[in-house]
Amino acid sequence: MNLSKFNRRFYSSGPTPIEKLDRLSSVLGGPDIYIKRDDLLGVAGGGNKIRKLEFLMADALKQGADTIITCGAPQSNHCRLTLAVSNKENMPCYLVLRGNYDKTAGGNNLLFNILGAEGIIHVSNDSDLNIEMEKLADDLRSKGRKPYVIPLGGTNEIGMLGYISCAREILQQTFEMSVEIEHMVCTSGSGGTHGGLLTGFKTANAEIPVTGISVYHKADPQTSAIHDHCQKAADFLGIHNEVAMDDIIVFDDYVGGGYAQVTKEMMEAVRLAAKTEAVILDPVYTGKTMAGLIDLVRKGYFNNTKSVLFLHTGGVPALYTYAKDFLND
Repeated sequence: MNLSKFNRRFYSSGPTPIEKLDRLSSVLGGPDIYIKRDDLLGVAGGGNKIRKLEFLMADALKQGADTIITCGAPQSNHCRLTLAVSNKENMPCYLVLRGNYDKTAGGNNLLFNILGAEGIIHVSNDSDLNIEMEKLADDLRSKGRKPYVIPLGGTNEIGMLGYISCAREILQQTFEMSVEIEHMVCTSGSGGTHGGLLTGFKTANAEIPVTGISVYHKADPQTSAIHDHCQKAADFLGIHNEVAMDDIIVFDDYVGGGYAQVTKEMMEAVRLAAKTEAVILDPVYTGKTMAGLIDLVRKGYFNNTKSVLFLHTGGVPALYTYAKDFLND
């Protein structure tokens, strides 16, 4: 499978590091834990969405778009990074945010202001974000604009190319490091990162299981959604979908009260990663994903595994909006 045939913009200077977490591994007493530092991807604080946006923005430019529209939660990392790369491409960007929005909350809200969104549209929690984005797109088209709509989390068959290529990057890096990764753990949110890694490893004939820690959905619907994403990506690539339902591992035990809601396990994980490895995690995604990894190690889930790779998807700006939770803990 030749990914070079797809248009791509480059917003980072090269592969993100893979580091061994010696102290964390020792404290947990399980397998050797490594971390893939996608929090260090270039542009406006970094994060995994950059990989998806490299392909999505290239497609937007190919189609002659002059405006970007995307959506997310009030502290959306995806919105922050889409706005950032839109600035680099000299295109105005509109954000459709679902839920309670507090412009004084700091974190990504502050960065939306600094980066200068063309417009921020606030919709209720029960709104359909796709419908709301299309309404905005239709309005802009009526005014002679050419909007390009990027879905929630940048998750579609084009965006998934980012993590299909990342899987190849990981295999090349670990080969050069003489490190054999036997398992991978990542956040499972909109599903494009999880599904992209699975597809990338499968198409490279690398039998590396990928365990996803859900930060929102229950395991069964999340598994079905990821399988659907993998099928659409395979159709887009013109290949046979080798990702079976049984290949998709999702744990929904670490969501807590809901998306972006604080859990004690998340706060323990954030503190432990900081104190042992000086790695800063965010409360919404990587904190809960690390909480899942820690719990699974303690339960013996990885007893027959020598090495696990944890994907740091970024999101650190949102941490500062949780100051009261950590300071009062």
